[in-house]
Amino acid sequence: MAHSRSARDFVALSDLHPNLARPNVIGVVIGKTDVRSFPDRKNIGTERYTFNFTIRDSPTCFINVQSWGREEYIRSLSESFRVGDCVTIENPLIQSKEAEREEKFNPVTPSGYKLLLSENHSVVKTSSCYDTDTRLLALLHLPVKDPQDYYSLGDIVANGQSLHGRVLNVLAAVMAVGEPKYFMTSDKRKGQRCEVKLYDETERSFPIVCWDNESIQLAQSWVPQETVIFASDVRINFDKFRNCMTATVISKTIITTNPETAEANVLFSFIKESAQAGALPSPVKELANETINLEAVVDVYTVEQLKEKALQSDGKLEPLHGIIYGYISTLDIDENVSRVLRNRCSICRFIVNEASNTCTFCSDVSPEAKSTFASFDILVDVTDHTGTLRSCYLSDCVAEESLGCTVHEFLMLEENQKTALKWQLLLERSKIYFKVTLSPNWRTGLKVNLLSCRLADPVEASQSLLGREWNY
Repeated sequence: MAHSRSARDFVALSDLHPNLARPNVIGVVIGKTDVRSFPDRKNIGTERYTFNFTIRDSPTCFINVQSWGREEYIRSLSESFRVGDCVTIENPLIQSKEAEREEKFNPVTPSGYKLLLSENHSVVKTSSCYDTDTRLLALLHLPVKDPQDYYSLGDIVANGQSLHGRVLNVLAAVMAVGEPKYFMTSDKRKGQRCEVKLYDETERSFPIVCWDNESIQLAQSWVPQETVIFASDVRINFDKFRNCMTATVISKTIITTNPETAEANVLFSFIKESAQAGALPSPVKELANETINLEAVVDVYTVEQLKEKALQSDGKLEPLHGIIYGYISTLDIDENVSRVLRNRCSICRFIVNEASNTCTFCSDVSPEAKSTFASFDILVDVTDHTGTLRSCYLSDCVAEESLGCTVHEFLMLEENQKTALKWQLLLERSKIYFKVTLSPNWRTGLKVNLLSCRLADPVEASQSLLGREWNY
């Protein structure tokens, strides 16, 4: 690549028009989608591949770029640069855009055109040595929307389900960044998911979910409790499983990291003051603080179906919530108390280290402010007419609800009373809500947490099992 090219060799994005012959443009990548494929109508049985990205060369102008072609070309091109890179594009096709149709799925841009890339005629190169780089990189910190045009997290929560499905802008700080989770879709395509917790002056914790590799990689670069983002055009949804509002990064979304705006500076000051005052929880605890709305869990499984689903997941099963109509077949609560109770941290509710009786997640909290409490932590077996799930967790508040007694009340029971309590639940038909995740380090390969366990209504159980008999 020649290093002598100057800024004069490039056409400004604002000056583009279809009559230009062999234009060259330069810009910083501010948004990018994953590679997708579609059936090729001209060649039945084959697929065409595509991905989009957005480049910017000034505070006022940015444009969408679209590339179609063979899988090898598209994947190679996509992997050659990331959001934040400067790129040069030689000889793109300049085409008028159909704003109403195209901006339904792509970022809204001020340009009346879009750029199309051809494998045979266009060239894209990353640029790291032009004198324009400093100017271009500064554009990464300018939101693509009016910096005052956003919803606070508190506004979103207050408006609730009336915002479900809306696409809007969000300015918030990053509380915690989750690990990417990988899974296989029903049509055998690989998928991924990453959840980030946001906060601002109005709301302590708000989830935003990334489903594409590009936004996940960007999120992994964010430093919790030090990063502010302006996310333009995110979709707001009501998550019925957790009974809360969430945001989702979509193909229209452009995220500006650490925006240089007056509004962002106010939020930066809030971050600093909150951190100094010790008013923020640790990122690990924040990611663990998830509640499930059981009313939204409606899928019924048998033990056999769950095991088959895990086997077919190729090691990438997204956390699964459901119901089993079965019974607790192992419940050892009347033998050794040390196998039934564990100490938890009073701040984050994580199980503490037995040897030191300290919480490894609360190192940022003074010892004087910490305490522990005894909590149920029971391993049970769940059985139905198709098989058994071994070593499932029945713990904390769920265990208290299922057993019908608190830890304090349990400790006051005599041995024969504990045995009687056990038989109130053991081998009784129950409606069991669960969350299952793959866990290669766990003894069964599946980590099953019981979210609720109550005696089942016989009619409801029979209807859910489509009339199959219970053969216990």
